[in-house]
Amino acid sequence: MSDTPPKHRFHRRYHLLVLPAAPLVLLGAVLSGCYSTTKRMYPVVGSIERADPRLDKLIPLDARIEKLAEGFEWSEGPAWVKDGGFLVFSDVPRNHVLRWKEGEGLSVFLKPSGYTGEAKRGGEPGSNGLAVDAEGRLVLCQHGDRRVARREKDGKTFTTLADRHDGKRLNSPNDLAYRSNGDLYFTDPPYGLEKGMGDPAKELDFQGVYRVTAKGELTLLTKEVQAPNGIALSPDEKTLYVANSDGRKAVWYAFEVKEDGTLGPSRTFFDSTAWVQAGKKGVPDGLKVDVDGNLFATGPGGVCIFAPDGTHLGTIATGEATANCAWGDDGSTLYITADMYLLRVKTTTKGKGF
Repeated sequence: MSDTPPKHRFHRRYHLLVLPAAPLVLLGAVLSGCYSTTKRMYPVVGSIERADPRLDKLIPLDARIEKLAEGFEWSEGPAWVKDGGFLVFSDVPRNHVLRWKEGEGLSVFLKPSGYTGEAKRGGEPGSNGLAVDAEGRLVLCQHGDRRVARREKDGKTFTTLADRHDGKRLNSPNDLAYRSNGDLYFTDPPYGLEKGMGDPAKELDFQGVYRVTAKGELTLLTKEVQAPNGIALSPDEKTLYVANSDGRKAVWYAFEVKEDGTLGPSRTFFDSTAWVQAGKKGVPDGLKVDVDGNLFATGPGGVCIFAPDGTHLGTIATGEATANCAWGDDGSTLYITADMYLLRVKTTTKGKGF
């Protein structure tokens, strides 16, 4: 596998003006020059590619991909905050979590988001995957601090949920998913390290998939995935999906989840390596599951949609390397982070958990 994180092989960086003296909440004109947002009528980008008639039951025929905001260096990890009705997502290189809400637009929600050290560093220091726990608290995969952390309700205190395995620092936790019993599953590739796989600060000689129980116990579940990235549970919680973001083996794995929450055998759910070799932008990255078990998985071409049996139903073709997605609003709006854009698509299904 290349030492360069797969995201950087595909996306363009935008170097825009940052206003260091601006207040935490930046709306309207203050955001111009750093992040831009369009109100009311949103531009339409990309297209819906239909490969199977079953997609018509998930994505309406008149569906459009709306561009809600732009100007990010690499947008990632969206999560819907039901208590407040807004979306949060990461701009990883800028070390921000951003907030977007209909009628209000874009603001900076949290800075720093993933690296709290004082020494200057490059790479991807910010938060990546985000989730909201059963109590409404934001949980972050923090690249720079190399941990999974929970932001407490006071908005100032952060609790470390996982940062070491067998006494060694994690690589850079990337994405996460909760089980209904409170167990947290997460992936740990090295993309937040400045030199990736070859970074001398890398303490573990593998990339792992882990579980943190509700009691705080950390377990390594598997280290067989070369570049574990996106992660999600099926609605019945009997299958754990893990994306492998290696362009040479661009697959999604499906693991059996045992009664005790550990993992059984894996199988290749879908192999998109040929799509990468054909020049489609992106690799398997973030993913979410709808109420019926269909996968909405970012990968080559955009958001690839798969039936539970592994059939490719179609793709939300964004035109950019696409990092992650999450349902919001009433559960039927799919928000998408695609390189420098925040996008959305109205669906006729609902996300798991709504």
